[in-house]
Amino acid sequence: MTGVRERPATRVRLVERVDGALVRALDRLPPRLRRVLPRELVGFAILGGFTFLVDLALLSALHAWTGLPEAAEVSIAYLCAFALNFVLNRTLNFRSHAPVAGQALRYFLVICCDYGLTLGVTTGLTGLGLDFRLARLTAAGCVAVFTYTAARRWVFSRR
Repeated sequence: MTGVRERPATRVRLVERVDGALVRALDRLPPRLRRVLPRELVGFAILGGFTFLVDLALLSALHAWTGLPEAAEVSIAYLCAFALNFVLNRTLNFRSHAPVAGQALRYFLVICCDYGLTLGVTTGLTGLGLDFRLARLTAAGCVAVFTYTAARRWVFSRR
């Protein structure tokens, strides 16, 4: 029974530590930026950067160690990273307590749109001769703006 009580306390401490780290990151920004950037945007960028590194690591590993087609490599790495991103943003950044099923469905719809953009830009630029990592980085910039807006206003909205 004591293990059940310890888990929520540990989770709360983790959320508080992450929130503290996000606030410290926000505090390091120039004053003008601090006034216009919401905490959720800074958190989204930090968590997005982390999960993007996970995406690139998975993509590089799949590219080096499998004989999968490039589209399959991009797809597998992308889906794993976005699943991680959903959990981290829901729990640590937006701190949502809404039912997970509705949010997961909305998030799935967002990443379906993101997926088409990511796959198209990555494979298109790679086909033009750009290194697949740089192509993926370019696609990530396009996707980041749309995903944050959709996450804040639709997926994790506090309506």
